[in-house]
Amino acid sequence: MASEGCQIFNPAEKVAKISHCSSMEQYKQMYEKSVKDPEAFWGEIAKDFYFEQGVTGKFVDYNFDTTNGKIFIRWLAGAKTNICYNCLDRHVAAGKGDQVAFYWVGNDPADAEEVTYADLLKEVCRLANYLKSKGVTKGERVAIYMPMIKELVVAMLAVARIGAVHSIVFGGYSAESLSDRMLDAEARVLITADAVWRGAKLIHLKEIADDAMKICREKDQNVRLNLVVQHMKNVTAPQSVTNGAANGNPAKKTHFDDKVTWNPEVDVWWHDALTYMSTECPPVWMDTEDPLFMLYTSGSTGKPKGVLHTIGGYMLYSATTFKYSFDYQPNDVYFCTADIGWITGHSYVTYGPLLNNATSVLFEGVPTYPHTGRFWEIIEKYKVSKFYTAPTAIRTLMKFGDDPVKKYDLSSLSVLGSVGEPINPEAWLWYYKVVGDSNVSIVDTFWQTETGGHVITPLPGATPCKPGSACFPFFGVDVALLDEEGAEIKGEGEGYLVFRKPWPGIMRTVYGNHERFETTYFKKFPGFYCTGDGARRDKDGYIWVTGRIDDMLNVSGHLLSTAQVESAMVEHPSVAESAVVARPHTVKGECLYCFVTLAEGSEFSDKLTAELKNKVRGRIGPFATPDFIQLAPGLPKTRSGKIMRRVLRKIAVGDRDFGDISTLADPTIVETLFQHRPKEGKV
Repeated sequence: MASEGCQIFNPAEKVAKISHCSSMEQYKQMYEKSVKDPEAFWGEIAKDFYFEQGVTGKFVDYNFDTTNGKIFIRWLAGAKTNICYNCLDRHVAAGKGDQVAFYWVGNDPADAEEVTYADLLKEVCRLANYLKSKGVTKGERVAIYMPMIKELVVAMLAVARIGAVHSIVFGGYSAESLSDRMLDAEARVLITADAVWRGAKLIHLKEIADDAMKICREKDQNVRLNLVVQHMKNVTAPQSVTNGAANGNPAKKTHFDDKVTWNPEVDVWWHDALTYMSTECPPVWMDTEDPLFMLYTSGSTGKPKGVLHTIGGYMLYSATTFKYSFDYQPNDVYFCTADIGWITGHSYVTYGPLLNNATSVLFEGVPTYPHTGRFWEIIEKYKVSKFYTAPTAIRTLMKFGDDPVKKYDLSSLSVLGSVGEPINPEAWLWYYKVVGDSNVSIVDTFWQTETGGHVITPLPGATPCKPGSACFPFFGVDVALLDEEGAEIKGEGEGYLVFRKPWPGIMRTVYGNHERFETTYFKKFPGFYCTGDGARRDKDGYIWVTGRIDDMLNVSGHLLSTAQVESAMVEHPSVAESAVVARPHTVKGECLYCFVTLAEGSEFSDKLTAELKNKVRGRIGPFATPDFIQLAPGLPKTRSGKIMRRVLRKIAVGDRDFGDISTLADPTIVETLFQHRPKEGKV
């Protein structure tokens, strides 16, 4: 497989022949227009959406150069619209009300529901009317802390419908993390649920929300309304915790209303609140640069930053990237496995699909419960044609071999997407060959919470792909590579990945801290938006994102990206996943410290470590030979699947001062890894 890393894979013929963009020639023409004449390009796209009032000022205006004054980005000046109206009313008015918007699939396979566009619109209006009756007005921040249920989509759209601003926090974050975000957003309204099963694990969301509200009160911020969905009465409990399951009895429906603490001054059941609400609620027409949502992402300072997106530009960009990156066609069924608590869920579970009148799968569960074929089972049942997941999930499922995939009919698939981090070539090839049966187009998408949507991605009907490369920029995205001094690297080379000009979906500020926005993204290289990632451009112009700049390694004067080394390690059949960090070295400056998670049935041994060293030497060069290779039963990952490398660096040097690890999916893995550290001098 290693020799195939630079092989080029052409778009699947079945995709290309009906694609919105069906050749590289067409892509280049569209891309050139989007960069040279953004008003003409995006103005044409804007005609597909409803605006209560058209553009009255500049179509696009911006400053990326801190030496020229305040950083700002504005699109569609003076225009007014409502994103909820464009997601729902527009389609219902066109006669599409009976179309399925979401196939909701619960944590347990027994739990499922179909939700149409008309259903969604009615529920959204009910909730919007209730929120208005409780004094929620334009610009107010509403915190949402919920599982992957239809009410989460209803909540975010209802908030947007009345001109308020949603701040969604992943349903699983700690009370401290939730309260931090609520305090920063000054949110005094919270929408949550009683609890949720995630696999066989029960998460008491209401309890966590109660603790978060208590922290807010202690800091003089009272939450005046906590709206609670009674979710548990409608779902199936895992058999391992259901009474009688051990005796072969079927799982039972369970509800937890008697176990939920209740404060009648603040808490209101969702079903009680909405019962008598009207199913009609006129949208509030908003300026295109009014805030739509803020989403908190990790900051280098440790304090989360509220990435703020505005209505008009985000609407155009999330809709357009969805349409072209996945080549969405009528009658497709689309399945994105991301939680709506992350930007992928905002853009490619809710807004992008609904703006395109798509039919999607909304999945509450995890890929390995109640069996390791859960994704494939869902794809077969709903005849999913477009599938979008993370490399972490792909590598996890690779560990179980091909058999769980081959049990199911996946012939409906035509496009497979990857999101969250650079995908290593071996995982790319497994995804393509085993899941896609070598008859799909792969889209390895690069983007960030800050970008609002894909910024570098193949187009499934046009782009010949190289496994591991995000390929080429999306429409309107003007890419450059810079060296440490800010000089542009032309042609082949490696450096800082930056953008020269804004696209409609780029963030506008950090909520409440514009100075932090300017410092984080614009001060290092005035005139450019700095992603914080490194990238290289090969001789054919393909862009390979190498990872965060702070994930770079400098070994004996050789600059390496962690992705390079990790990709080499996972080419070994015994390695399911790898993470590499730098460790101080008295001679080399830095040396490589590698963590490896083994494939099922593999054994960690001196022979394996020797083979892995040789693999890296052969792939990169002798200077890249790891000094330390440690067995890792698991890796410290955030709930979105990203590896927390600062923790690995601490483990590498034997430092137990890990800082805040509450955002890890499994904080206990940190101590486990510490106990597995090799003795000094032994690898």
